[in-house]
Amino acid sequence: QVQLEESGGGSVQAGGSLRLSCAASGSTLSTYYMAWFRQVPGKEREGVAAIDRGDTTVYAESVKGRFTVSRDNAKNILYLQMNSLKPEDTAMYYCAADSRVLVLMAQFYNAWGQGTQVTVPS
Repeated sequence: QVQLEESGGGSVQAGGSLRLSCAASGSTLSTYYMAWFRQVPGKEREGVAAIDRGDTTVYAESVKGRFTVSRDNAKNILYLQMNSLKPEDTAMYYCAADSRVLVLMAQFYNAWGQGTQVTVPS
């Protein structure tokens, strides 16, 4: 079973950028479909971006054109580059792996990290 650990969160002004990283261990990242999700207290976990083994990607409408998901298979790391951040992007961001389909629905993923907080003050 793959283990996932996110990093790179923090507080950034609106319009700024952050890059989140998800380091995988225990297995080779290149074999997995992977995704980023986010969650705010009291709301369901929301899919942000996903990438398959061939590097095909999908994005939530709310982040298209601003966020980019990518993977470095040599380093076993998944990234989420977030530009033009908005206050509504404030959330805990989670890395997920081990889906068999390229979707932004949490129930399809079997491995999760602990999350990293992103805060964009209004």
